[in-house]
Amino acid sequence: MANPNQSNLVKGTPAQIRGEIRSGKFYSQTSGMAPGYAQGNLVILPRVWAQDFLQFCLANPKPCPLLAVSEVGNPALPGAGADIDIRSDVPSYRVFVQGELVDEVTDIRELWEDSFVSFLIGCSFSFEWALMNAGIGVRHIELGCNVPMFKTNIACASAGAFQGQYVVSMRPMKPADAIRAIEITAKMPQVHGSPVHFGDPAAIGISDISRPDYGDAVPVGDGEVPVFWACGVTPQVALANAKPPIAITHSPGYMLITDIPDGDLLSGRFQFSLPFLR
Repeated sequence: MANPNQSNLVKGTPAQIRGEIRSGKFYSQTSGMAPGYAQGNLVILPRVWAQDFLQFCLANPKPCPLLAVSEVGNPALPGAGADIDIRSDVPSYRVFVQGELVDEVTDIRELWEDSFVSFLIGCSFSFEWALMNAGIGVRHIELGCNVPMFKTNIACASAGAFQGQYVVSMRPMKPADAIRAIEITAKMPQVHGSPVHFGDPAAIGISDISRPDYGDAVPVGDGEVPVFWACGVTPQVALANAKPPIAITHSPGYMLITDIPDGDLLSGRFQFSLPFLR
């Protein structure tokens, strides 16, 4: 959904953009927003499900690299930003009941429970600044749309009831740029790191590159190859399989914009502590 306020906020500070989101004035996808600051995928679960989901993330660091985990019942994420309220600072949320998507909303304050634990997972939007600084074009940003995302046949490691296959995001590139992109993103493991595949989409179970499962289709030009990175939408597949009584996530492409400088994510320099969940 286009938002008339987007062009004015692209280079705003994370706090400014979160304030506009919280007030309901900004409700678009966040690719290209707040360049230089990390964006994050969101999963919120009741505490009794949180330990297994934590283990799922730790067992699958490519699609689920953790940036922050909240204290039980606390909507703040101080490690990601001093003023964050996870109930209102994401432009669009998905609500799952027993693994089924039942709603998409712009605020979850009325749904919040004291048992909830929030997980913030690294996002590939956070390495796009490094690609563009290296002169590598990022097609969906050039077109002003969301990144295309696809379900694959790449299996995740299971943890408790959580299991499934990778979701990947795709960016088309010339082969020489793809090689440079691999080198650049390998230094940023907390936002998915290097690609998991490039070339033939069918090799990872994608039958039609023009029909993404999430996000927007982008053209792959002559002489370009599709390059695929693990994606933080992967937990939404695992949630559908695990079927917790309730779970809340971001809508694909509608991220939490943090105060974490992207530079701090280089080579895993950014550190956070895990709360006691039990």
